[in-house]
Amino acid sequence: MSEDLRLGEAGSRGRRISLTVDGRSVVAFEGETVAGVLLAIGHIASRTSPVRGEARGYYCGMGQCWDCALVIDGKPNRRACMTEVADGMRVETQAGFGPTRFG
Repeated sequence: MSEDLRLGEAGSRGRRISLTVDGRSVVAFEGETVAGVLLAIGHIASRTSPVRGEARGYYCGMGQCWDCALVIDGKPNRRACMTEVADGMRVETQAGFGPTRFG
C-alpha cells in the first residue's frame, strides 16, 4: 500500500526525515515511533514467528508483547512501538529471532 494513512495537518509534527523500510525510502517525522510510521504506510507485519513463520504485527503498543520486534540499523529484536525514528534509520522485517552475530 503506497497511501500514507497519517491524519492531515491536524496536529503538530517534528522535522521531516527519511528512513528505509525493507529497502524502500519512507518519509517520517521526528517524534514518531517506528510502529506509527509503519502503520501509516500500511506495513502491518513487523516480523515472522520463529517456529511457523506466521506474520506478527503491532499488538499492545506499549512494549509488553514483543510482537513488533524487527531489525533496526542491523540490530534484531528492537521494539517498533518503543523506538523513535531517526533520520537515515534502516528498518527491516525480522524473520524469527532475527540475525545473530557471534564474535
